[in-house]
Amino acid sequence: MNLPELVKIVLPWWQDGETIPDEKKEPYFLTQGVKAFWKRVYGWMTFPLKQLDALTCSETLLDLMAWDRDITRFEGEPLSLYRKRVKYARINAEDAGSVVGFKRIFERLGIGIVAFKERENADQWDVCTIELTDGDISQNSRLVQTLIEQYGRTCRRYRFQVTFQTTVIMGSGTFAHSFSLFMAESKQEVEIKVKPQQLEHQQQVFIASL
Repeated sequence: MNLPELVKIVLPWWQDGETIPDEKKEPYFLTQGVKAFWKRVYGWMTFPLKQLDALTCSETLLDLMAWDRDITRFEGEPLSLYRKRVKYARINAEDAGSVVGFKRIFERLGIGIVAFKERENADQWDVCTIELTDGDISQNSRLVQTLIEQYGRTCRRYRFQVTFQTTVIMGSGTFAHSFSLFMAESKQEVEIKVKPQQLEHQQQVFIASL
């Protein structure tokens, strides 16, 4: 929610009671008192608006929003994470059911899906594999299970695959080499000599007519 910001009170340097004298003088303390007063008034004025946002409202109202949006706080869930689940409950429900939407649900809550694979096996076509990093699955195992139960498709089974990322350092250097290519080919030549000879033949033609 975009709330109006409190206007900053800035006095000229020759009147702030801090720049010119060696020690802070009365104008400085008066300025700080005025700032504190208006900051309190600002809090009073923006309090009703903050109650409309799950990230800034009171915990009592947050629980009411959670009930209305079908969100149940699991044991040990941090308040900041609970607020995010309540805030994004509607949009998460809209994204549920698709691969891209499922990734967005996890990203909104601080978990990055490395890969989402489905229909890998022709026999077990209903199994979906969610590939996560080792840190995400170890630190957010309860949250991941909750998201699967709430936003997973009813006709699918989900399993997790852990990817451990590591950094490999390889050194590089120059090297020299020589290259030669030799080819050998064998050809067989056959010479055929034919001695010319005279051919003798006889030809007879018989014609009969009526």
